[in-house]
Amino acid sequence: MSNSLEQYLNLYRDLSATVDQGSAPALNRLRGEAFDVLSGTRLPNRSDEGFEKTSIDDMFAPDFGLNISRINIPVDLAASFRCDVPNLSTLMGVVANDKFIPTDTLLRNLPEGVTVMSLTKAAIERPDEIAQAYGSVAPITNPGVALNTLFAQDGVYIRIGRGVRIDKPIQIVNIFSSATPLMAARRVLIVAEEDSQANILFCDHSRNDGSKYLSSQVVEIILHRGAAVQYFDIEESSADTSRYCQMFVDQHEASSFKSNSSTLLNGSTRNEFNVNINGQHCSTGLYGMAIASNKQHIDNSSNVVHCAPRSTSNQLFKYVLDDNASGAFEGNIEVTPNAPFTEAYQSNNNIIASTDARMYTKPQLLIYNDEVKCSHGATTGQLNAEALFYMQARGIPQAEARTMLMQAFMIDVINTVTLESLRDRLRHLVEKRFDNTLACPTCKGC
Repeated sequence: MSNSLEQYLNLYRDLSATVDQGSAPALNRLRGEAFDVLSGTRLPNRSDEGFEKTSIDDMFAPDFGLNISRINIPVDLAASFRCDVPNLSTLMGVVANDKFIPTDTLLRNLPEGVTVMSLTKAAIERPDEIAQAYGSVAPITNPGVALNTLFAQDGVYIRIGRGVRIDKPIQIVNIFSSATPLMAARRVLIVAEEDSQANILFCDHSRNDGSKYLSSQVVEIILHRGAAVQYFDIEESSADTSRYCQMFVDQHEASSFKSNSSTLLNGSTRNEFNVNINGQHCSTGLYGMAIASNKQHIDNSSNVVHCAPRSTSNQLFKYVLDDNASGAFEGNIEVTPNAPFTEAYQSNNNIIASTDARMYTKPQLLIYNDEVKCSHGATTGQLNAEALFYMQARGIPQAEARTMLMQAFMIDVINTVTLESLRDRLRHLVEKRFDNTLACPTCKGC
């Protein structure tokens, strides 16, 4: 058994009653099973397929603190408003370390039929509702999910009622703030009922430069018949922040799911996207971009499984890596025998902007049906030398020409964002990132 996992098991043995006391029975009921799973396994490391470039075992090995006793850690909530998107009014909540805090705007303007609240509070007030959904999509046999389940005491619960279509996006701002090393086990549960529609935006920030943080986040999304959810995720943390985010999506007939993930500032990040398409006429889009420099590391892994006929999926992930940065992408499309007339496409394109940057890519197709249209591909290269020469010959300085080419490279991922104000803001953040003027953790770039 790995040392990193053993320290967490020992901690739970000693403080299990305290963990339960700080949460709710509907969440506590799975902790015993999670403990049993972890007692017989280990966290993935570079010897495991799919984790060749990112060891989860190493990520969790440092001695991070956990706020098991639910001590009130002061957080500057005003900083969350620096994540406002101009011309885009949102329903905003804040996750301070691992505690959900609604803003006054959220409490005043939440539409009828929409729930955005603390997961623990929901588990107390609606125990049957939470018990039915919590843990139903994310497999507890997965070591990362099991560890999150063992220590998650709060999180975010979002429910969109049947036929409800929200005009304003729901925005959740994750903020790390602690003077000592801290791990936050964050849990997100999203249920979109039949024919509902919502846009959801997550923003990750770290407030104390130099403090080491670890985010363990598990996101479960259930889309009932005809539901449509767009999920946007922007990470602007710090060089001392590690993030392990696992997303699990269950799509039913005629539902639509789109995810757009942007890693702009970070330390070490592993994002996993798992989508099961269990109904006909579904559409799925997974889009992502990663910009890394210095010693940043970004790993995106996707797994889309088509279990029903006549559905479509698209994946597009792009990376720009500079200095000593490293990146990894492993994408998988599986078409089961029960999914004829599937259309599924996957693409990973990368620019290596320095001789010391490294990229690892592994697109995969598993096709068990003849009646499909599927493709996958990957490209890795440098900036176009002819385009650089052309721009410099017309008086554009080399540094500016490089920035312009890298921005242009990312534009088709940015354009998958359908909210115009958010798309413009993301374009602006990317420009500042390439100009080296995006400055978290003080959130000056926001």
